[in-house]
Amino acid sequence: MKALWYAGMVMLLAFSLVSVRAQTAMEAIIETPDITFADLKTAIAEKKVTLLDCNGSESYAKGHLPGALDFTAAGENLAKLLPEDKAMLVVAYCGGPKCKAYKAGVAAAKKLGYTNLKHFSGGLSGWQEAGETLEK
Repeated sequence: MKALWYAGMVMLLAFSLVSVRAQTAMEAIIETPDITFADLKTAIAEKKVTLLDCNGSESYAKGHLPGALDFTAAGENLAKLLPEDKAMLVVAYCGGPKCKAYKAGVAAAKKLGYTNLKHFSGGLSGWQEAGETLEK
C-alpha cells in the first residue's frame, strides 16, 4: 500500500514539474514582443540594437543580419559581448517565423538582466524576403 502511495506522489510531482516548465515557456513567449522589420532596420541604422543570431555557428558563418552576434559561439562570454546598459534593445532571431531557437537567446539575455528584449520573427528568411542582404 505504501509503495502505491509513493508512486502516486512521484507521479503528482512529475506532472507538477511539467506544468511549471510549460507555464514558464509560455510566459517567455508572451513576454518577448516582436519587432517589425521597419523598426529593426531603423534600430540597426541608428546603432541602437544588439542582435543575437540564434541559428547556430554554422548558419552564422553562412550569413547573418548586419552586426549580429553569434549566440552559440558567444557561450559563457555573452555577458562580455552584450552592452553594459541593460536597458539597451536586444533582439534575438533565428531562421524565420516557425523557428523557436531565438528563445534561448532571449532567456540568456534575460538571465543576465537585460530588460528591453524583442524577437524578430521574420528571421533570416524575412530579412532576405524584404530584399536585404546577409553579412558574412
